[in-house]
Amino acid sequence: MDLLSIIGVIIGFAAIIGGNFIEGGSLSSLVNFPAAFIVFGGTIGAALLQTPKECLSRALSIFPWVFNPPDVEFSQGVRKITQWSEIARKEGLLGLERLAEEEKDPFARKGLELMIDGNTPETIHRVLEADMLLHEQQQMDAVRVYESMGGYSPTIGIIGAVMGLIHVMRNLADPEQLGPGIAVAFVATIYGVALANLFLLPIANKLRQCVDKQSRYRELFIEGFMGVADGENPRAIEIKLNGYLR
Repeated sequence: MDLLSIIGVIIGFAAIIGGNFIEGGSLSSLVNFPAAFIVFGGTIGAALLQTPKECLSRALSIFPWVFNPPDVEFSQGVRKITQWSEIARKEGLLGLERLAEEEKDPFARKGLELMIDGNTPETIHRVLEADMLLHEQQQMDAVRVYESMGGYSPTIGIIGAVMGLIHVMRNLADPEQLGPGIAVAFVATIYGVALANLFLLPIANKLRQCVDKQSRYRELFIEGFMGVADGENPRAIEIKLNGYLR
């Protein structure tokens, strides 16, 4: 569990609510159901309109990474590849068959199978790189769902504010209604900007970091598999892969 993400959300919203109280406002002044309905409903609707079903499903599936990022241990990956290289040097590439069957990571298992089948380092690199880039593209498409929602949200907030001002204009004959009416109208703008900058855009950036980390992890394996297939010294492979630990 990423406590920093939780703390960040709490501090962000606490700052807005606390600042409102410091300025003499009340919690009720920030609560407006029509404004929330316009901003949240409009943002979700725009995202659904532009996003294919598969991409939307993937975006929802990676959302938990914000608070519980996938466990990617580069040091463990280096140890694995070093162990595989030692086995391949002693027993040959066929000695990796049992380990390939037991490997849980599909990407690593695919690399092991390519080596066992006797493919050249160049072929292994080409196949695994294509697999990595496809996976990265799919994940980044899912991340862009949150980025796009972060772009729509402030604009829809402005739409909500304008709609509120339209209703205010109908009460120009009653000056006592103008102040409260304008204040309520701009609550939609607060919702739109806050939703984008305190929630949606930070989520997109956090998920992007997770995807980048996974891609670097896969690059580590590609580099390692090429070294094993090329018959490099296990110690040399380990030293080379340790560069990914920085």
